[in-house]
This record gives sequence, C-alpha cells and structure tokens, in this order.
Amino acid sequence: MSFGGKHSLYDVDYDVGHVRRADFAAVDALARAQLNARRLGVRLHVVNASRELQQLIRFAGLEEVLDARGRRETEQREEPLGVEERSEARDPSV
Repeated sequence: MSFGGKHSLYDVDYDVGHVRRADFAAVDALARAQLNARRLGVRLHVVNASRELQQLIRFAGLEEVLDARGRRETEQREEPLGVEERSEARDPSV
C-alpha cells in the first residue's frame, strides 16, 4: 500500500474502540504504530479510545504524539478546518 511521496502527510483515524484492556502494552503498540506511520508520511489520530486508555496515554506523556480522542457524539464533533475571517472594529467595510 502506498500513501504517496516521502514528503506527503496524510491524517488517518486509527479506531481503537475494539481494545478491551488498557495497559502499557497497548500504549507501546500505539506509539510504535505512530512512529512507523510518520516514517511513511502518515499521521495517526487515535479515536474511540476508552477513558482508561486515554489516561494511560497521558500518564506516559504521549498525548500530543498519539492525539487520542475518546468516543464523541455527533453534536460534539469539530467543524472542518477552514479559513477564519477576522476584521478590525475600526476598519470600515468596503
């Protein structure tokens, strides 16, 4: 499977909702998967992590590396990234 050139970067959601036991072996496996993915130019986002797994990831100091997210409701999802427009109050509109 090819994800593109060496300098390209893709974001992939890695669903860990099936992980039944939150332990450091699981955190280690996730960290290794993230390392291998980054070598291929891919960034993994851990989604559907249990609260226990999120706590272990934080305890290990890997929350920024693994970007673990728990289960979310539809209403709580973030809006897609886009350009935010900003204007100054003193700047008259054209």
